[in-house]
Amino acid sequence: MKRFMVFVLWAGVLSSGLLGQPSSVLRQKDTFNSELKVLESWIHQQMEYRNLPGMAVGIVYDQELVYAKGFGYADAEKKIPVTPETLFRIASNSKTFTATAIMQLRDAGKLRLDDPVEKYLPGFSIRNPYPDAPPVTLFNLLTHTSGLPREAGFPYWTDRRFPTMKEILKALPEQEMIYPPGDRIKYSNLGMALLGEVVAVVSGMPYDRYVRENIFRPLGMSSSSVFLTGKDKKRLAVPYSHRFPDGSRRVMPFTEAKGLASAANITSSLEDLARFVSLQFRKGKAGGSQILNSYTLAEMHRLHFINKAWTGGYGLGFRVWREGDYTVVGHGGWVAGNRSQISFIPDEKIGVIVLTNADDASPSFFANRILEVMTPVIRDLVTPPEKVKKVDPRWEKFTGTYTDPSWYETEILIYKKHLAMNGFNYPPDDDPEAGLTVLYPAGRDTFRMSGPNGNGEKVIFIMDDKDRVKKVKVGENYLFPKK
Repeated sequence: MKRFMVFVLWAGVLSSGLLGQPSSVLRQKDTFNSELKVLESWIHQQMEYRNLPGMAVGIVYDQELVYAKGFGYADAEKKIPVTPETLFRIASNSKTFTATAIMQLRDAGKLRLDDPVEKYLPGFSIRNPYPDAPPVTLFNLLTHTSGLPREAGFPYWTDRRFPTMKEILKALPEQEMIYPPGDRIKYSNLGMALLGEVVAVVSGMPYDRYVRENIFRPLGMSSSSVFLTGKDKKRLAVPYSHRFPDGSRRVMPFTEAKGLASAANITSSLEDLARFVSLQFRKGKAGGSQILNSYTLAEMHRLHFINKAWTGGYGLGFRVWREGDYTVVGHGGWVAGNRSQISFIPDEKIGVIVLTNADDASPSFFANRILEVMTPVIRDLVTPPEKVKKVDPRWEKFTGTYTDPSWYETEILIYKKHLAMNGFNYPPDDDPEAGLTVLYPAGRDTFRMSGPNGNGEKVIFIMDDKDRVKKVKVGENYLFPKK
């Protein structure tokens, strides 16, 4: 990944909100702390240049919040600073919690993702100009491929008067499908609002109670809520508009989303969201704080539907995209002066949380840059010395050019401290690494094909009595040394 350079100014490093013990090894590393100084300097410069009021930034590695700091002000007028405990409206990041609830109910056998929506919401009815199209399913709602309008049939982003779920369902027959289900990704707050109602119907309890009892409480997210209480409003960051030409900002109104709560209404803190991000990296069966089993989490992170431009798409409730060398999972949120971004790399167990209180803050910009800088740093620091890639001297015996009976050539070589197979393509690929398949050791003279081109099959070097390669078994077929 490309690295950006900034002018380094000293900024104190604060880190808090550990999710587990013992204290982070990372925070005892000079390299880690020096990179944080660079990032903090850059964040300060960006905030000053953009005249942003406040921001909370967190970095999660596996089960630990290894860095958490507030920048600027939660209330610019009263000079109240942002801290890791400051509350923010996370807006559309609420959708990831709704998706989590749906998957819990799926795993409990109470629903299926291919079930039509009307199975659980008999009042679901909408004008459909595509009579031959399949029904809208829960899977469609989770992946934003339902074809439903973006919003319920009310101008609530104009007048701030949000409808109840009863009103949403009553108005639905007057709305019209935009695309047939499964045709393309079309982001829909309406769709996620309906999923929240499915959670309520299937669980037999209101959506907010279900999320509180089955997600927030087991994860220890004590500062999070679907509907904010008066007491907690005092901890809420003041939401500001974009910056006007004279440099001023307006205080934005508090938004109570009512029937759209499951799409946009959750309030949380940096420290609480770190617990949710850490969940994404846990392994094992569901139980206690493991509110979803690891296979279900992986299912949610997997790309299920790609956009027309092939630049990314949706898992189950999460966006999935490529950022440099990594597949990133996450979601953003934006409502009335509150913007949020959660981004994490499941393969590296590294996540970033950015919460802001300005309409023009662009938290995804900050989150992407932080991931870009810190992922290779953390990966290198947490790799145990005994697992650092080393070249086995025996691998030299395996290197060379091999052919099959059709004279297709494959080169086996040592590349970046790995043994690798490089298939010769005709015409040659533009990317020099396009044909590389990494070989990971799986026993004496035995490897598995891994990496982007790997398929998990074994590669076995069969040696002669002089310990020279006689042939190579690749899956169920063979390659032979080129004469």
